[in-house]
Amino acid sequence: MKNARHEKIVELIAKHEIETQEELASYLEKEGFRVTQATVSRDIRELKLTKVTAEDGKQKYTLMQSQTPGMNETYLRVLKDGFVSMDMAQNILVVKTVSGMAMAVAAAIDAMHWSEVAGCIAGDDTIMCAIRSAEDTLRVMDKIQKIVRA
Repeated sequence: MKNARHEKIVELIAKHEIETQEELASYLEKEGFRVTQATVSRDIRELKLTKVTAEDGKQKYTLMQSQTPGMNETYLRVLKDGFVSMDMAQNILVVKTVSGMAMAVAAAIDAMHWSEVAGCIAGDDTIMCAIRSAEDTLRVMDKIQKIVRA
């Protein structure tokens, strides 16, 4: 039950700009989960959710980037080392990598847990990322550029 609730919370915060624990509890109730404020508070802590400023200036819950020591550094290095180029086609981001690196780079992109990215499919040297919108594709391209230039 807890795992299903956690999965639903991650899904809900990706779909909606949820500002408060009460809002999150309300969405969960609509999805058939009976929760208390204490349960929602504990779930937020266990999922390591944090608040960020949304485009409209309001706060919203999002997944905190992984704080596992070395793990983010590994993914960042794989992304930097494997990246060759990228291009967009509306909400599809096509990333070219060094031959044989596409799966590793796709795993690195997935590990970033960017809300804009629905998922990635990798071949040998090409990744297709399904992005939620064309605007989000531009945001993801900017994030990747900042990482590979760093």
